[in-house]
Amino acid sequence: MGRQEEDEVRSWGFSNVFEWTDPPNSHYPPHSHAGVTTHLILKGDLTICYPNESNREKKHYGVGSRIDVKAGQVHEVWIGEGGCTMIIGD
Repeated sequence: MGRQEEDEVRSWGFSNVFEWTDPPNSHYPPHSHAGVTTHLILKGDLTICYPNESNREKKHYGVGSRIDVKAGQVHEVWIGEGGCTMIIGD
């Protein structure tokens, strides 16, 4: 699974591309990354918010969604009940 999707993410300009699976109900407390990251959801879902932004609304994403996170942007993530498999590019 994911080979075609990995190629798609590479076509967006990301050189480090890999498949990642989070178990159900995982939580990532507020954090940031040094570079831009993208997430293409293959299975499951996640909810993300940006606690340092003026709009702190939680946004829910499912299969087929692309989520881009800017370099240094603080974000918090909750994984859905079914877990989440995605292609990540950074």
